[in-house]
Amino acid sequence: MPTKRHSIKDIARTLGVSPTTISFVLNGKGPEKKISAEMIERVTAYAKKINYKPNMLARSLRTGSTKILVFMVEDISNYFFSHVGRYIEEIAHERGYRVIFCSNENDDARSRDLITLFLDRQVDGFILIPSSGIRDEVASLVKSGVPVILFDRYFPDLKTSYVVIDNYAASLNATRHLIAGGYRHISFVTTDVEQVQMLDRSRGYTDAITAAGLPVNILRVPFADTYSERAKDLIRTHFSTNDALDAVFFSTNYLTQSGLEIIKEPGSKSITELGILTFDDNDLFRINTPTISAVAQPMQQLAEELMRIMLLLLLKQKGKTTTEPVQVTLPAELIVRGSSVGTRERIVEASTTGRL
Repeated sequence: MPTKRHSIKDIARTLGVSPTTISFVLNGKGPEKKISAEMIERVTAYAKKINYKPNMLARSLRTGSTKILVFMVEDISNYFFSHVGRYIEEIAHERGYRVIFCSNENDDARSRDLITLFLDRQVDGFILIPSSGIRDEVASLVKSGVPVILFDRYFPDLKTSYVVIDNYAASLNATRHLIAGGYRHISFVTTDVEQVQMLDRSRGYTDAITAAGLPVNILRVPFADTYSERAKDLIRTHFSTNDALDAVFFSTNYLTQSGLEIIKEPGSKSITELGILTFDDNDLFRINTPTISAVAQPMQQLAEELMRIMLLLLLKQKGKTTTEPVQVTLPAELIVRGSSVGTRERIVEASTTGRL
């Protein structure tokens, strides 16, 4: 049978002191409350002996805080989301908070269920990568005073805090880089979601291509298919039916990985012939042959901004400060590698590594 959970009252009864004294000691306020060092040692030693664990629900009801934050993303296994999450976890830990990670799979029903679940658990705040149909749920969180920050994407008509990058400028500059390298038949492979960050990436590509007088060529992969063989089939067909294609710009790193598998198949265009550029960097792109050029998002800086704003919102919630929604847009960095510098250079790079 499970052992009975010890309460502060149980400890107070055993040691013959008041529950208030026990509470002060266990919450690290003994010296502040002028409790003797002998009593502090006596209480902490006994708590350790019985393996005392605080009742978090009772504590949250008493203090109004669980010290728990939620980081909800599209897919926590994604390289970009998981790395940002790791930085958030580190910063949160330093400030006495713990982080729950979860994935909504870009599904509105799942997003709503998760938000309801964690609201019932009285978490202190949400960092959300929202699916496209939960605008009203986010608005409700904001209206009720729950600290919430949108990340990676936002709802343009909703006044809330967010941290994003300048997706339009990043995509525009990346496409211009390919054009400057002499590529003239550049395809953009993306998902078909109506989300602001993906729309901005498509718009940046389209504006750069149009300004250069080149043909716009976009493949939109249904989001439901992005992690399946269906995505590879669509990319494979796209490549095989576009003979003039000389460069591809992928809007996400997972589409890039699928695309690289297709490009390396027998009968496909040689990887040394096709210019390749990806949105979102990945460690694997640095060791591929050729190395893959990428638009890199500042993951640590994004995490730092998210936690800076979250801590402000938590203070506001406690009435210690007032602040309007904080909206931050950061620049991304174009990392030029072998895949976008021209055919001859890629062949040289491949030959020096012994992997053609």
